[in-house]
Amino acid sequence: MARKSAPDIKAPGKTILVVDDEPRMVEFITMNLELEGFRVVRAANGYEALEKAARDMPDLVILDIMMPHMDGFDTLKSLRETSQVPVIFLSAKGEESDRIRGLDLGADDYITKPFSTRELVSRMKAVLRRTEPAISTSGSDIVVDGELRINFDHRKVIAHGQEIRLRPTEYRLLYQLVTNAGKLLTHETLLSRVWGTEYRDEDQYVRLYVTYLRQKIEKDPKNPKYILSERGLGYRFKEFG
Repeated sequence: MARKSAPDIKAPGKTILVVDDEPRMVEFITMNLELEGFRVVRAANGYEALEKAARDMPDLVILDIMMPHMDGFDTLKSLRETSQVPVIFLSAKGEESDRIRGLDLGADDYITKPFSTRELVSRMKAVLRRTEPAISTSGSDIVVDGELRINFDHRKVIAHGQEIRLRPTEYRLLYQLVTNAGKLLTHETLLSRVWGTEYRDEDQYVRLYVTYLRQKIEKDPKNPKYILSERGLGYRFKEFG
């Protein structure tokens, strides 16, 4: 029997869409997720996945990359046109380029096969935890300067006169940086607070999402004035107020 994970996210009521063209893999994942209390919907290819995502409104999608006709990357592109449901990619390949491509397309995590049930469930719960609207502040706007204004309660960021759309993980990362403005936050601290302790060895997630944030809020992402790097240590948001 699969080992039970920490009850930080309650499985009952959570619907998971599992997409893989290997029936044995789908059966393996389904059996273990049902033991954890999740409701599982299955799809054998990208087209079926898009249909079931629209019909069943899953809370999370586990999506294999290597599928015939429509691979996981193309499936995610189509899915992101209508939905921001969190997605975890599964792949037999562990290349950094594939991981970055998946995250760039809007995936929330990437797991390389083979994997343990414990790892999968732990990362699923971490992703679900990150995508829930857990951040709460005073409700008022945070005015960084004349070009950047943020309201975390309303998930609203105005940068250089335009409203910027951020993904849930980007909001959480920005929240940690802004509410600790002037303080150095190490990679380990950011991983623990934003992604969870399951990601303590995944420094590339911090670097990649800082890049995403800079591209969205900085006028010149290559010469940032808000999110400052401390080489080899972490990041510091500029002091304000």
